[in-house]
Amino acid sequence: MPEKTKVVKVVPYNPDWKMEFKKIKNKILKYIGNLILSVEHVGSTSVEGLAAKPIIDIDVVIEDMSVLPDIIKGLEKAGYEYEGNLGIEGREAFRRIKKDGLMKHHLYVCPKDGKGYLEHIALRDYLRENKDARREYEELKLKLARKYRNDVDTYCIKKTDFINSILSKTIYKKQD
Repeated sequence: MPEKTKVVKVVPYNPDWKMEFKKIKNKILKYIGNLILSVEHVGSTSVEGLAAKPIIDIDVVIEDMSVLPDIIKGLEKAGYEYEGNLGIEGREAFRRIKKDGLMKHHLYVCPKDGKGYLEHIALRDYLRENKDARREYEELKLKLARKYRNDVDTYCIKKTDFINSILSKTIYKKQD
């Protein structure tokens, strides 16, 4: 299981998150760069100006799942433990077990056409491009963090309608 946050804490955007992502990305590339298509910074920490929980979300993008066994071996050497899909099809989770000063992060390996990856990119890009949506999402996150301070599951569930509204404007947009 990914490490659960004991207290939901949303903090102002920190420009250092970009550099922290780059450090993690470089570590990943060193061990499995030849097996993957890209390493993407996703989630709220990837959206400049957006308050977030200070945990970096990372999607490692692969062509297809045939390379997963080699990726598991490579990431184990890099200090990660494979956790399976944790009940979410189309992404494989890894937990950092090595203590080496890297910022807390969630690492997922996803096929390039996987639902989870495509949704992460659509949400990230929409929030990066839409100031009003970014402000609205930040207000929602801050309100939920206060209300569900000790309940990260409810905090996440209560964000779902907002996220789905963005996805319905992007990758799930109805064709006329």
